Amino acid sequence: MTKLTADIQANKALFVTETQATRVVWSLRNEEGDWLSVASSEFEDSEVMPFWSNEADAKMQCADEWAEFQPSELPLDIFLEDWMITLVEDGVLVGLNWNDSLEGVELEPSDVAKLYL
Repeated sequence: MTKLTADIQANKALFVTETQATRVVWSLRNEEGDWLSVASSEFEDSEVMPFWSNEADAKMQCADEWAEFQPSELPLDIFLEDWMITLVEDGVLVGLNWNDSLEGVELEPSDVAKLYL
């Protein structure tokens, strides 16, 4: 059962706590190897790539228009050291622990990295 709630700030805090413990983050990837990114609901003309702190919450999103995607694991150090740099360069925001209503924070990659300091 998910620990995610309507409290998106609590979900963000849970993301940091769980990923620090497991050293893993989860995102969604299709059979062609493409990672899921979607239009931002908060910022016009921006894309956001969602990430979850556990496989079950990521898998919960693999339905409807995202049915072709499956959870894919990333080591936390690669996520923070490589992915945040690439997402900054690409101008893509980071979504953390979106709940089953696809509500969650959307942050600049540099702000995500600061959560681990």
